[in-house]
Amino acid sequence: MINVYKYLNHTNVEGPGVRFCLWVQGCKKHCVGCYASETWSFEVNKLFSPEEIFSMIPSDVEGITFLGGEPFEQAKDLTVLAQMCKEKNLSVVCFTGYALEEIQNGNDVNKKNLLNSIDLLIDGAYEEDKYDLSRPWVGSSNQRYIFLTDRYSKEDILKYRNKVEMRISKDGKLEINGMGDFKSIERKFCLQLGKNNVELLKSEREQKYGQ
Repeated sequence: MINVYKYLNHTNVEGPGVRFCLWVQGCKKHCVGCYASETWSFEVNKLFSPEEIFSMIPSDVEGITFLGGEPFEQAKDLTVLAQMCKEKNLSVVCFTGYALEEIQNGNDVNKKNLLNSIDLLIDGAYEEDKYDLSRPWVGSSNQRYIFLTDRYSKEDILKYRNKVEMRISKDGKLEINGMGDFKSIERKFCLQLGKNNVELLKSEREQKYGQ
């Protein structure tokens, strides 16, 4: 079973093309300045089997992206999911706080199996003193794009620019994903709308979509 923080059926900002995006729950890295610290805990949040998650993936996406939390802490079940996606010609992109060499030189067979199921690996812990948003999807200059298959190339990647998506959750919380100065964006957005208007957006969404 995969311990999941959240998922999105469609996103345009978490890798090449339109993607299904899965944030797993649990991370040992605890990078200073991490915007996703709520994903650090290994306590069970939502459990899904690889088959259940695969059934959720829409037919009109280019691939799946694994984020976290730390995907390689759940390598065994994510490998099953990744291989199911590859069989359907969906690309697999994975972000990790580990360096590629840590995985390759380690003794964890499950992590190596997941590595072998990925098209594009984006590796390296976030380093606050190397903050850099000049490249798509990464937040510090030490992080690398590693092309493990010929599905993507450097030229494919660099045509993208950093963008963010904003959604109002069911409990009225502003949720942001993608890559950008999240704290500044959230502060400006809330100042412009005000708390009451955020709640109004939530109410309008519930009336329109029933959620």
